[in-house]
Amino acid sequence: MKARHFFSSLLTSCALLLGATAAQAAYPEKPITMIVAYGAGGSTDVTARMLAPFIEKYLGGGARIVVMNRGGAGGEIGFAAIADATPDGYTIGFINTPNVVTIPIERNARFTLDRLDPLVNVVDDPGIMTVHGDSPYKTVEDLVAQAKANPNTITLGSTGVGSDDHLAMLLLQRQANVRFTHVPFPGSAENYRSMLGRHTQICGQNLGEGLRGKAGGDNIRILGVMSTQRWDMAPDLPTFKELGYNITMASLRGVGAPKGLPPEIRAKLIDAVTKAANDPEFQSKARDTYQPLRILDSEAFTAELKELDGDFRNLWREFPWLK
Repeated sequence: MKARHFFSSLLTSCALLLGATAAQAAYPEKPITMIVAYGAGGSTDVTARMLAPFIEKYLGGGARIVVMNRGGAGGEIGFAAIADATPDGYTIGFINTPNVVTIPIERNARFTLDRLDPLVNVVDDPGIMTVHGDSPYKTVEDLVAQAKANPNTITLGSTGVGSDDHLAMLLLQRQANVRFTHVPFPGSAENYRSMLGRHTQICGQNLGEGLRGKAGGDNIRILGVMSTQRWDMAPDLPTFKELGYNITMASLRGVGAPKGLPPEIRAKLIDAVTKAANDPEFQSKARDTYQPLRILDSEAFTAELKELDGDFRNLWREFPWLK
C-alpha cells in the first residue's frame, strides 16, 4: 500500500511538473499588452508600433502584441500601469528616461523605479530645440538674446515637468541666465503640433521627431542637438556644446515589465525583444524613421537607470525643477 501511494504521488508530481512546463512553453497563450506612457503619434508610440511585429515574430507561436497608449502626468500613468500589472508576461511596456527616473524624485509617485524590470533598451534619442520655419530665431543665440531682453515672453513646450525637454530648458536658462515660459503637454505629438500651429514658440523634443517632421515636409528649423557629438544622419546640426552650452540630454526608450516575472517567461521576452531590435529589417525601418538605436541588455539598461537616478537626485538637491 505504501509503495502504491508513493508511485501515485510520484505520478501526480510528474504530471503537475509537466503541466507547468507545458504552460510555460506555450507562452504566450493570449495577446500581450504593450503600454506606451504617451499619446499616439509620438516617438515612443512610433517605436513601439514598429517593434511590436518583430517581437511577435521572435516569440513565435502566433504571438500577438496590442499597443495601448496610457498617456498623462508626464508618463506616470503609463509607468504605474506597467508596475501595477500582474507579472505574468502579458503586460509589458516602454519606459522612458528621464521621466521614469525623475517622477519619483520630484513627487510621491504611483510607481517607483524598483517596481519595474528593465528588459532591453532600444532607442537613445538626444534632445533638440525646434522652432517654426517662419520664426525669427535662426540660432540658439538669437533665442538667448531675445530671452535676455524680454524674460518669460518666449514659450517653450515640453512633454511634462521633469521630462528631458523640461530639464534641458532649465539647464539653458541657468547657463545663459535667461527665463522662458514653460508649457507642459501630455505627449510629444501635442507639443509638436502646438509649435507647428504657432501656439508655442519653441518645441523641446527629440532628434528623431524633428527629423521625421522635416522629412515629411514640415516647415521647421532645428536649432541644435544635445548630444556629445553630431549624428551622422544630421551632420549639419551643431551640438549645444559646440554652441557654448554644456547640455547633453536624451531619452532612453526601452521595454520593461513589472518586477517578478517567472524566470522562463522573462528570458523568453528578453530574447525576443533583443532579436527584434537587432533584426536588419527593423534596424532599416528605425533608420528610415530617424530613431537612434542603442541596444542595451537588461544588466546594462538597469545600470544606466541607476546611474541616472543618482545624477538626477543630485541635480534635484542642487536646484529642484518642481516648486
